Amino acid sequence: MKYSIVYIETRPEIHERLSVGLIVMSEGNAIVRTSVKKLKAAEFLLSGKEYKFVSRTLADMKNSVKTEKMVNYLTRYSNNLITVSPLQTIEIDNSEKNWDWLYRNYVYDKSKGNVA
Repeated sequence: MKYSIVYIETRPEIHERLSVGLIVMSEGNAIVRTSVKKLKAAEFLLSGKEYKFVSRTLADMKNSVKTEKMVNYLTRYSNNLITVSPLQTIEIDNSEKNWDWLYRNYVYDKSKGNVA
């Protein structure tokens, strides 16, 4: 299974970023999952114009990112507000349970109540 982390660059000049999403490759298709709570937290860290751009882009990603080729493209051509990590291969079963585990570990774990 392969996965990639989606980040919002909150202060690019010091490489400060917030993980807000996860892309999982499942049987050749990309599945994009984002954290609504972290996106809401980003609203306080970005200007209104930046926040609108980021939230619209993340919503578009859910509908438009479908293939590994597209994820690789986003990795290379990210902008200064949203970046996508290179796809990583992990040796675990390709299941929704494992997708949830990746999401909790790299994006948001509601049991810990983290938003940052």
